Amino acid sequence: QVRLQEAGGGLVQAGGSLRLSCAASGRSLDRHVVSWFRQGPGKEREFVAGISGSSSSSYYAPFVTGRFTVSRDNAKNTVYLQMNSLKPEDTAVYYCAVDTGRLHAMVIRPSPNEYDYWGQGTQVTVSS
Repeated sequence: QVRLQEAGGGLVQAGGSLRLSCAASGRSLDRHVVSWFRQGPGKEREFVAGISGSSSSSYYAPFVTGRFTVSRDNAKNTVYLQMNSLKPEDTAVYYCAVDTGRLHAMVIRPSPNEYDYWGQGTQVTVSS
């Protein structure tokens, strides 16, 4: 059983920054892809960014490329999402999720269906 706990959300003005963290317990994630998703008000959950277990591969949604950076510290069993130049449209609940079905995968899959464990989410609100 894997438990994921997000932290770091909050209220920030447009142009500001936040750093989200996703701490895992119950299982080491160092062989698995971990991704971030978000769900805005009245919207479907969408892929934001993902990173392979070794950090050698990452993938970003077009709307965050150049602004967000995903990283991980396997010694701490934690994945991060650094969010810069935030926009009001980035307002959403942000979730981390792990794909335990594949080992040492290099391809980051953007479909939520590929991920089998999820955190409870952290709210990010960007004011204009």
